[in-house]
Amino acid sequence: MKRRFKKVYTSLKEQSYISYAKIASAAGFSDMNLIIIKATSPDDLPVHEKYIQHLLKLFSISPSSCHSFAISFTRRFGTTNSWRVALKSLILLHRLLRSVQGNSTLWNELLWTRSNGLISLYPCHFKDSTSSSSTCSISYTRFVTSYAQLIDEALNCVALDCKKFKNQQHPEEKDETFQEKMKEMGEILEILPQLQSIIDRVIDCYPIGVATRSFIVQSAMKHIIRDSFVCYTKFRCEIVIVLENLFEMSYRNCIAAFNIYKKAAVQTNKLCEFYEWCKAKGLCGYYEYPLLEPIPHIQIKALGSYLSGMWQLTESSSSSWSDQESSSVFTEEDGRQQQHLKGNEEEKPLIDLEGEYNVDVSWETVLETSISFCHAYDQSDLLSSNGYHNEHSFDGMWEIPTYNTASYNPFSQQNYESSYYGRICS
Repeated sequence: MKRRFKKVYTSLKEQSYISYAKIASAAGFSDMNLIIIKATSPDDLPVHEKYIQHLLKLFSISPSSCHSFAISFTRRFGTTNSWRVALKSLILLHRLLRSVQGNSTLWNELLWTRSNGLISLYPCHFKDSTSSSSTCSISYTRFVTSYAQLIDEALNCVALDCKKFKNQQHPEEKDETFQEKMKEMGEILEILPQLQSIIDRVIDCYPIGVATRSFIVQSAMKHIIRDSFVCYTKFRCEIVIVLENLFEMSYRNCIAAFNIYKKAAVQTNKLCEFYEWCKAKGLCGYYEYPLLEPIPHIQIKALGSYLSGMWQLTESSSSSWSDQESSSVFTEEDGRQQQHLKGNEEEKPLIDLEGEYNVDVSWETVLETSISFCHAYDQSDLLSSNGYHNEHSFDGMWEIPTYNTASYNPFSQQNYESSYYGRICS
């Protein structure tokens, strides 16, 4: 009885909001609250494109309207108990964030509302009260909260204020630009975990129960899945660059890169299962899904063994320098120890794959294979400054922008909205 009362009350409240918005619009009034209310009506229709374009136009004409939108969105999403309203509010926000830059006023205003506690996307306190049963309510509530956490993760990514990535230097300039190159590797190592975290949040948006049959949920899933396409492609391109420069990096950065690579091996398997489920549900076309390249365990083992050997050499080198500082003259015994160390290095390789794996392959070959693990795509064809353009390209799909702003936007949609929404969402 209590659930039925909440359902009726929520329905009446939402209908009154819509009626008020229609009357106010007919009378010539138009403000941010009315636009958002009409765009997030409690029905099973998708968010209409005209509201997206109207809001984007307002943002371009008057950047101060972004503050009004952030406040109105906070009020709409934070006070509703209808899963349809909450989900359509998130879809509206998601599609807007895809259309603006990471340093735009809209992102800044949303970060401001979050930092001041006006909105909480994670943890999300939404709970549906309009469903006919508690099972349905749990299903929709879970999807809404997972979706909200994905958007919150994107806000975290922008809040890092990622710096511009510099182009790789030519080999002949290696000695002159080594410091800049290592700085670039450090910046890449900062953004790769964020891309992995976004992919984790995408996988968490796995709908269950009745939510899998909802048209609005399926519409949201298409946007979410396409996020993962670009994040995965971007991650794979950047991790290749890191692995190619692994042996020139500091030991700490090597360990960070190894942990990222090790997590990628597990995450790729999960993402593969997630994509198979999405394909079975008919979400997005088969041609849109990127080719996932599993990372064999032997590659992880080989890199781990190499870094372990690298650490032993680092310790030996550190102790040698410490001895040199304490005494300016080496004893004959120190010389014999150093000569013995060099002899061991030459006699025994860091990785003995023949004894451990019983395969006829050298550790150099394994490491080379691990560096070029995305052999299905040529690195130069993965991304370009003009977007995807080869036979494996996602025609009209997402493009992570180059790092030409103070903060980059993982949801950016440069030259994408007109081609994508006209083809999919019309």
